[in-house]
Amino acid sequence: MPHKLSGPAINEHLHELHGWTLSEEDRDAIRKTFHFEDFNAAFGFIVRVALMAEAMNHHPEWFNVYNRVEITLSSHDVGGLSERDFKLARAIDEIAPPQDR
Repeated sequence: MPHKLSGPAINEHLHELHGWTLSEEDRDAIRKTFHFEDFNAAFGFIVRVALMAEAMNHHPEWFNVYNRVEITLSSHDVGGLSERDFKLARAIDEIAPPQDR
């Protein structure tokens, strides 16, 4: 069972990621916006992330408009951020467009 990370651990993990920030909402989550050439490329990215997330049994929240995809990660079962969020963020970054890595 994963456990909720505390402030110092969150900051340490966040420092290792490019472009991910703490959510501006009143919750423990991280988020990032990805940019693509067009809708087709953005949707292809969403599908790839969905397959990775399903394999990890950890599902992101996302918002898509044309060539932009915003992803928010949080572990609902622990009520905040866990190692799973940062593991999925790293995996997402590996398939992100070069300008968003």
